[in-house]
Amino acid sequence: MTQELRLLADIGGTNARFALQAGSGGDFDDIEVLSCAAYPTLGEAMRAYLANARARGLAVDGLRHAALAIANPVEGDEVKMTNHHWSFSIEALRREAGLSTLLVVNDFAALAMALPHLASGGKRRIGGGVELAERPIGLIGPGTGLGVSGVIPAGGRWIALAGEGGHVSFAPVNRDEVAILEALWGEYGHVSAERLLSGMGLELIHWARTGKRLQAAAITGAALDGSSSDCLGTVDMFCAILGSVAGNVALTLGATGGMYIGGGIVPRLGDVFERSAFRARFEDKGRLGDYLARIPTYLITEQYPALQGVSAMLSDRVNTLQ
Repeated sequence: MTQELRLLADIGGTNARFALQAGSGGDFDDIEVLSCAAYPTLGEAMRAYLANARARGLAVDGLRHAALAIANPVEGDEVKMTNHHWSFSIEALRREAGLSTLLVVNDFAALAMALPHLASGGKRRIGGGVELAERPIGLIGPGTGLGVSGVIPAGGRWIALAGEGGHVSFAPVNRDEVAILEALWGEYGHVSAERLLSGMGLELIHWARTGKRLQAAAITGAALDGSSSDCLGTVDMFCAILGSVAGNVALTLGATGGMYIGGGIVPRLGDVFERSAFRARFEDKGRLGDYLARIPTYLITEQYPALQGVSAMLSDRVNTLQ
């Protein structure tokens, strides 16, 4: 590599994905996924990654610019993760790492920035609809939590929305979902969309439906191999609720440029997701059903799309400072 290296990361509640990039438009190199639970602080995880990269022969000692996409609101200098114990000062971390620039942004805002540039091989269409050019694009993604974002076109560029739409109140649409909500009210009081549309959400749906406590991986595994009709029913309900919430996001944003599904859970569901009620529930909005039927929905299959988005955001930041 002859161009200056930049450090990029996509940090979720479970894993932190690090990469190096040569220049502002180069390929990602030396991608490594570290377990967040293995490191007491984000700074230690960063140092571990850079030490590994150095041992692999990469010239990381002169790094000046870095950008982190993190599964959390980013408002001001202090960041405290919602779904993990890491907390830090952006400025203190910048000084500790010896960086000129440290950009920290919401992970789904970074992922949203990648959506207009995803190649056809990086996404899979679910259902019908036709996207309109230069229109808002929506994003939702269940994983450790529930991310919600979008991008809005503005004068030849895209502006990412950084919000916490995963924490909107859950709204049931049938009696089975009312029963789920009533069961969870007793446990949590406020029941958000994220409470159901996440790894823990799969477990809670299953408990509320069956009275059984199972881990999310066991539920999805039994649903996929056909060994449990109860687990398949849980996954089907999860997909249906996701369709309703995705439709809400598409209506809110006017996402006629398309609605995208990210996160770590749905890509693992394969044909079960494609056969589910997701798309039917996405369109099931009464008088606005025809409007939603025209909006395409896509499953993101690109392996590290948030790195693309956070790279573009870092380039914008560095260019404004020059």
